Amino acid sequence: MHQIQLDDRLYQEAERRASASGFVTVDEYVADVLQNDLHEETENLEYPFTPGRLAHIDRAAAEIDAGQGIPAEKVRDYFRQKHKS
Repeated sequence: MHQIQLDDRLYQEAERRASASGFVTVDEYVADVLQNDLHEETENLEYPFTPGRLAHIDRAAAEIDAGQGIPAEKVRDYFRQKHKS
């Protein structure tokens, strides 16, 4: 296995992004970014679905299933008000 070296600032940014995206390690995050960048010529619809985003979707679905979602009428009212302003 190969290693790369990053300066402290770049590593800290990669660490922040890895954590925000739900990756356990910076290595996993950097490998994912590189893999998707190297395959740029082919459309990769799975790229936006990081582990963190998938977990967020799962939590939201569970809340909706438990009846904790926002009622449709409340959503319509919100957009009516937004459209008026």
